[in-house]
Amino acid sequence: MTEVQSSVDAEAPAPSRRRWSRTLRVVTALWVVFFAAHVLLTGHWWLWMFVEPLPPLLLFAVPLLLLVLAAFVRPRPRWTALVLAAVLVAGTLPAGFGGFGPAAAPKPGAPVLRIFSWNTGYWDSGTGYQDFRGDDSTEAIYAYLKQQNADVYLLGEHLHWHDGPVRLDDEPTLRARFPGYQVNVEGELVTLSRLPVVGTHPRREGPAPDDWYWHGNKAQRTDVRAGGCVFSLYNVHLPQPVDTRLSAFDGRFYSFAHGQYDRVETELAALRADLAGNRNPLLVAGDFNSPWMGSLIPLGDGVEARDLTEGAPLPASFPVAGTGWGMPRLWRLDWVFTRGEVDLARYAFRSSPRLSDHQAQDLTVSLPCGSAR
Repeated sequence: MTEVQSSVDAEAPAPSRRRWSRTLRVVTALWVVFFAAHVLLTGHWWLWMFVEPLPPLLLFAVPLLLLVLAAFVRPRPRWTALVLAAVLVAGTLPAGFGGFGPAAAPKPGAPVLRIFSWNTGYWDSGTGYQDFRGDDSTEAIYAYLKQQNADVYLLGEHLHWHDGPVRLDDEPTLRARFPGYQVNVEGELVTLSRLPVVGTHPRREGPAPDDWYWHGNKAQRTDVRAGGCVFSLYNVHLPQPVDTRLSAFDGRFYSFAHGQYDRVETELAALRADLAGNRNPLLVAGDFNSPWMGSLIPLGDGVEARDLTEGAPLPASFPVAGTGWGMPRLWRLDWVFTRGEVDLARYAFRSSPRLSDHQAQDLTVSLPCGSAR
């Protein structure tokens, strides 16, 4: 009896091992609660805006790390490992591992368009980039845009910033720089189209002098004629959720975030309503200032977030800090959505050297309509 008892005691897990097992179960439970809260609250509660900027990669990396640790814990936490595996799978798509959509060959006779969507980084003002752009920033930005030779440009942050937004009044310059294009300027958004523009849908601005920026249209719609159909293009730049220049100990930090949440909700509601009432094939592109668009924040029935057809395995368009040169990119803030049979022949992020902290979105699309009769 003594020998048997001694054998059982020898095989029993040490107290430290039991503590590791309990710790892993507790951490797993906390992560499951956090993951569920993140799915339920993202885009629905203004205080959660302070959590939303976490890199989406964490939804994959954290359960993966815990699974690796589980392999070394004794006794083996089988149920904990199963839960972690389920959360890992559930977090894969929101983390950005959607894979690449297949490039589609244009249908015979279908219109094919090159579309270039880009947050320009306060246009040619050099705000935040003075040490990099130099005095030739105006020529540099126009040269970069002309180099793309796109059929349609969807451009954001067409403004300067000097202790607040400064509106640009340069439509004559835009028309001179882009001969053959129709120019649609609305607030800080610019759409340039080589195709005939058959409709614009501006929203009324508020009475305050700066309402064009703070309460203006953040989703500019331009309808163009392409082949035998009207194609709707939405140029989007949603408000930044928090002001990183303010201290978390300053009440203005929270009042600004609350106000930005309301602005984002207003803009998204208006965009969703317009999309729901639009029967044209359409494309929505721009800087949404959120890494959760399409996965946790939808735009409406049938409006589909599109995967890149080429590039890195984990698409990201915005850097950790600074202007992005040499800094790793952890967030995808720039997105493309389509509805209708809009096929992607190519979709990739393009660098914009020393011009903006955002990468540009370069697309070639074919439309579900043949040549005009």
